[in-house]
Amino acid sequence: MISTLPNGLRIVTENMPGLQSASIGLWVQAGGRHERPEQNGIAHFLEHMAFKGTTRRTSLQIAEEIEDVGGYINAYTSKEMTAYYARCLTADVPLALDVIADIVLNPVFDPKEIETERHVILQEIGQALDTPDDIIFDWLQEVSYPDQPFGRTILGPAERVGSFTRQDFVDFVGAHYGPDQIILSASGGVNHEAIVHQAREIFGALKPVGANTMPRAHFVGGERHVVKKLEQVHFAMSLEAPGFRDPDVYAAQVYAMAMGGGMSSRLFQKIREERGLCYSIFAQAGAYEDTGSITLYAGTSKEEISDLTQLTVDELKRAADDMSEAEVARARAQLKAGLLMGLESPSNRAERNARMLSVWGRVPDPVEAVSRIDAVSMQDVRAFAAKLVGSRSALALYGPIGKAKGLEAIRDRLAA
Repeated sequence: MISTLPNGLRIVTENMPGLQSASIGLWVQAGGRHERPEQNGIAHFLEHMAFKGTTRRTSLQIAEEIEDVGGYINAYTSKEMTAYYARCLTADVPLALDVIADIVLNPVFDPKEIETERHVILQEIGQALDTPDDIIFDWLQEVSYPDQPFGRTILGPAERVGSFTRQDFVDFVGAHYGPDQIILSASGGVNHEAIVHQAREIFGALKPVGANTMPRAHFVGGERHVVKKLEQVHFAMSLEAPGFRDPDVYAAQVYAMAMGGGMSSRLFQKIREERGLCYSIFAQAGAYEDTGSITLYAGTSKEEISDLTQLTVDELKRAADDMSEAEVARARAQLKAGLLMGLESPSNRAERNARMLSVWGRVPDPVEAVSRIDAVSMQDVRAFAAKLVGSRSALALYGPIGKAKGLEAIRDRLAA
């Protein structure tokens, strides 16, 4: 069920009969894409600060009130949203909503806590830099969307994180955390009318802030090579693909699953099982409001990175000619099973409903998504594969990369 308060706050709930627990949260349409260059990293920093104390609760009280009833509270920041959510028993839903609303609406931004959390985030940035198969995707995003908010990292650069002031947080909240930019989503053992009533009491007097500006993303492509003494070369490549609103988005998802979504996929079978060139290799489709990408990743030795790259490119090209009906059927089944099994979790339901309401202004029934997946034919996947090899591309390499092929060589092989 969906309700909208007069000030624009949207409420979406889904009762799941038989459940004695629920997931409830606030999805704020303010993520990395909404930051100006000098703000890069502030949305994520702000997410951390929400748990550092409010005008009503200390940081310890925030944790204790949820955990005293056996619940769980957390948050995350993405490109397009920041989410604050809790999992609890049905009887404790009012408490969970009160705590979540408190941390979002009433943070104190204590200067001492800002300094403490600044060090925590700098450690998080350092950890990411020390994790090759993590940081390489940030670099890939940067070269795919250069000089754009969409291409910047969620964590932000250390120098930016090191300079944010209390006023910076106050200003960002004032510009982006209005009720018209917030979706309250709850799933599981929930009562819609009770949640709407409580939401009206908590949020009803807030004033809207107006539409957030989110510059359109443009996939440009490029490459980044970082030499470091590591055991493996880490290879990540992306190709421009459809966003959520593009009719080809389902063909892209089926294609990515068939190419590198599991142990039976083409890349896994050809490159790992037949040739033994890597331990980990996968492909995935990412879709956002106005852009998307097919991303491929593998880790291999410095001696075998050239062979791995050439085989990967050849498999991308071959899919346009000989992707089989059996492969497509298997990929469709994997996608449907993943979707439907995931929706047995109230947390996944709440997140999906918030995301769908944000993108579409409604929550499509999962049956609709399943039917769209079922409608993807072998010919659709082959056509998508043919289009993909001619699309814009980006490459990131990390490690002992002396023998690795660069993006120009990859593009030439794709075009051959």
